[in-house]
Amino acid sequence: MPNYEIQRLAMVASQVLAGGVTESRLLDALRDIAREQFVPGAKRSIAYADAPLEMAPGRWLLTPAIFAKLLQAADVQPGDKVLDVGCGTGYSTAVLARLARQVIGTEQDAELVRIASDRLTGVRNATVVQGAVSDGHSAMGPYDVIVVEGGLEVEPERLLAQLAEEGRLVAIRRRGAEGQGVIYLRQQGKTGRRMLFDATAPVLAGFRQPVGFVF
Repeated sequence: MPNYEIQRLAMVASQVLAGGVTESRLLDALRDIAREQFVPGAKRSIAYADAPLEMAPGRWLLTPAIFAKLLQAADVQPGDKVLDVGCGTGYSTAVLARLARQVIGTEQDAELVRIASDRLTGVRNATVVQGAVSDGHSAMGPYDVIVVEGGLEVEPERLLAQLAEEGRLVAIRRRGAEGQGVIYLRQQGKTGRRMLFDATAPVLAGFRQPVGFVF
């Protein structure tokens, strides 16, 4: 039987720390939260692999290193309210709940909302809501941090409108097969963006580029 704890510690050492992530609270969360419990049973043997992992059609776990680097760049603080866009089965929401005051995960599919809510039972500061992921969840905004669990081929305008002053949105910006981690910062009512590192991730539904549109 696989020893998932050993795999989890190895993931942090060989992928996350090696990728330059040093934030102690984030590292502790990644060491503690059982990633394998959030993936389909048939895929648990690869839960800690250095590759995107499809949890459901169109829903992927980012690679551990990319996910951790995005969260470190977002600088999630204990008092922050966070929106987790495309949270899938809830792993990313569970990690964020260890870092922030409140986390709202969004999913479009009712079955994924049910699964994520079940997996997050007992996590008192996390909620999963249903709705189009590209719409965010303005009813509970604004947010100090927004994390997009996938690639963007277009600007996430509706999400950016839900950032609080000094808020940060992190995602993977895709251009063809290539991509980069990106952070959007809202300051004095305006939003700018800065590229962080080379990375790629499957494009999240709702953020695909229309034919003839240039991002």
